[in-house]
Amino acid sequence: MSLQKRKIAIIGTVGLPAQYGGFETLTSHLVENLNEQYDMTVYCSGKQYPEENRPDSYLGARLKYLPLQANGIQSIPYDTWSILHALFYADVLLILGVAGAWILPFVRLFTRKRIIISIDGIEWKRDKWSRLAKMYLYWAEGMAVKYSHCDISDNESIQDYTAERYGSLSSVIEYGADHTQKVVATAADIERYPFMAKPYAFKVCRIEPENNLEMVLRAFSSFDRYPLVLVGNWDKSAYGTKLRATYSGQRNLMLLDPIYDQREIDLLRGNATVYVHGHSAGGTNPSLVEAMYLGLPILSFGVSYNRTTTEGKASYFYNADELVSLLERTTPGQLQENGRRMKEVASRRYKWSLIAQKYQALVEKACTISHKGSVTPSFRNYREEVLTDHGAGHLSTHHLFYEKTETPAQ
Repeated sequence: MSLQKRKIAIIGTVGLPAQYGGFETLTSHLVENLNEQYDMTVYCSGKQYPEENRPDSYLGARLKYLPLQANGIQSIPYDTWSILHALFYADVLLILGVAGAWILPFVRLFTRKRIIISIDGIEWKRDKWSRLAKMYLYWAEGMAVKYSHCDISDNESIQDYTAERYGSLSSVIEYGADHTQKVVATAADIERYPFMAKPYAFKVCRIEPENNLEMVLRAFSSFDRYPLVLVGNWDKSAYGTKLRATYSGQRNLMLLDPIYDQREIDLLRGNATVYVHGHSAGGTNPSLVEAMYLGLPILSFGVSYNRTTTEGKASYFYNADELVSLLERTTPGQLQENGRRMKEVASRRYKWSLIAQKYQALVEKACTISHKGSVTPSFRNYREEVLTDHGAGHLSTHHLFYEKTETPAQ
């Protein structure tokens, strides 16, 4: 007789089929890769899926709809409701984001459920949040790390942050990118998008201040060798509306609405001359690793998260003038070499089968450990002479993994 599968609830996403962002794409591929190993349920926002378009299951995972938005202020009751519902059946709660973390101390106190949580970068630092929201997210992040059995950082720089702030050893699991494909442009494609007939730069992102959109747009306003094609949700905020009104008249700026069709976005992205990544917050960004997997040359804002994702092998800028300088002085041969390096990194690190294996290992770990490990290794508790007697005197001055000899660029 076969063993009963562990029951896993995935909480904190807009839902499946994926049509929103990184967490949804992650969830889709976890379900695809792990549905044979686990009995999975995914919570979905009923506000995003009309009643006539709500399948009961997706790739073998059950879908549970709640009548709330998954993002913004409603994310707190949405995640809380999902967690409470999952307590009735799930063995493991895989929670993506910290909005509902306030309830985790009670879950730990009154149940034996196992909790895995991804803190989603350093969410409280994002400019889009009000001061009150930032205060809550800052506090909730601490609750998430303290009361989970395992917490996930999607970038080594985020792991460093949680180690320094909480003394907790987070598990680094990034995002996959091998769902992206090179698409050869047809005559019909070029007729629809005439700019594809010549070189162009590309960027896709949510239209939010921390993605340095104004910096990038200003740079391309003064760079006229080839245009920038920028895909985003311009109409979701006053910030986006104002940016679009300011820059939409520029001849070398193509400001397109969101594109959710995978072939369409791969077509535009994969045929670009260069990919511009302006994100300054978060951790491993899905749009960046997807561009890397397509072998695009990367010009990236130089924060530590982006340097970690690209292993320091891309080209970096910190302001509009530096971006223009990169665009003007980088030769075609240098761009080609940049793209080759990005493809090598992505092929080695950002594949969904590998990401799913890491999640599976973390589920099994969460179900067996009694407490989290400390970032402080046990040998630091020994006197120097004891270590020396055992031929390990060098360990008495050993730095923790996040105590860098050089401060990473911020």
